[in-house]
Amino acid sequence: MSRPVLIAPSILPADFSRLGEECLALQEAGVDRIHWDIMDGVFVPNLTVGPDVVASIRPLLSIDFEAHLMVVDPDLLAPLYIEAGCSTILVHAEACTHLHKTLATIKDLGATPAVALNPHTPPEAISQVRDLLGLVLVMTVNPGFGGQTYISEMESKVVRVAEMLEGYDCDIEVDGGIGPSTIAAAAAAGANVFVSGSALFRDPEGLAHATGDLRQRAEEARN
Repeated sequence: MSRPVLIAPSILPADFSRLGEECLALQEAGVDRIHWDIMDGVFVPNLTVGPDVVASIRPLLSIDFEAHLMVVDPDLLAPLYIEAGCSTILVHAEACTHLHKTLATIKDLGATPAVALNPHTPPEAISQVRDLLGLVLVMTVNPGFGGQTYISEMESKVVRVAEMLEGYDCDIEVDGGIGPSTIAAAAAAGANVFVSGSALFRDPEGLAHATGDLRQRAEEARN
C-alpha cells in the first residue's frame, strides 16, 4: 500500500514574534504536522528554538510535532523535545556516536525514532537500525539555513533508501528546496513526507493554496 503524502512545514520562514499564530495558520491551511528545525549553533551555524518554545505552542494545535535535531548532542536534547510534545524525533546519523542506542532511547520514551542523512552521508548509515525507524529524512540541501537550492542528485539516494526500507513500516521524508518545481521528482523517487518552508510562506495565494498544490503534485507523482 502506498504511504500517504504528508506536508510538514518548516517554521524557519515564520514570523517568530507571532510563532503561535503562524503555526495555527499552518494547521488551518491543512498541513499534517509541524517540522521544528532545532539548531544549536554548533552542528549547524544558526540557533533556533528551545523546548520551552515548542512546549508553549503545543496546546494550541492538534496536529503532530516533529523535532529535527541539528545538534551535536541529540542524546541530551531528545528527551526535552519529547517532553515538550514532539511525537517524532529526528537525529542526524553524523551526530550520533551510538545511533542504535539513541534511537532505542527515543522509542522507549514514547516517540517515533527517525534518522536524518546529510547530502554526503550514504544511505547505508541506516542499514543496521531499520527495525527501529519510523522515518528516514534525506536532506536535499545542507542543513542549517532556509531558502537553499534543491540538490536533485539526492533523488537517487531517496530511491536507494526506499529500496532498503521495503518491508519496513517507515516513512521517507525530504527537506530542503521543496516547492512546486521539485516536489514531484522527490515524490517519484519514493518520498512521502515533504518539509517545505519558503515555498509555503511565499505563495502569493496563501498557505492553503500552497499546501493543496504541493499535496496534489506529490500525490500525482506517486500514483
